[in-house]
Amino acid sequence: MKITPEEVTYVARLARLELSPAEVEKTTAQLDRILSYVEKLNELDTTGVPATTHALAVRNAFRGDEVKPSLPQAEALANGPCQNGEAFVVPRVI
Repeated sequence: MKITPEEVTYVARLARLELSPAEVEKTTAQLDRILSYVEKLNELDTTGVPATTHALAVRNAFRGDEVKPSLPQAEALANGPCQNGEAFVVPRVI
């Protein structure tokens, strides 16, 4: 057995979870199966296999920063329900 009911209870208490005895038993069995599977994976020879963070090659999909003309102020303000010619007017929050 890879994990004990006492360890499950301890971790549940740290996470502020109240588990019934039946839940502790079920969780212990589930975690034991997971840890046994991970142990099987540790038996594989991974010599020469590069470490990965994703299953597929990921590259940065962001575009480069380029200065472009922005929307004219009057045109942007025209879409707002209330404006003073320089900015949108909104209710005071503070």
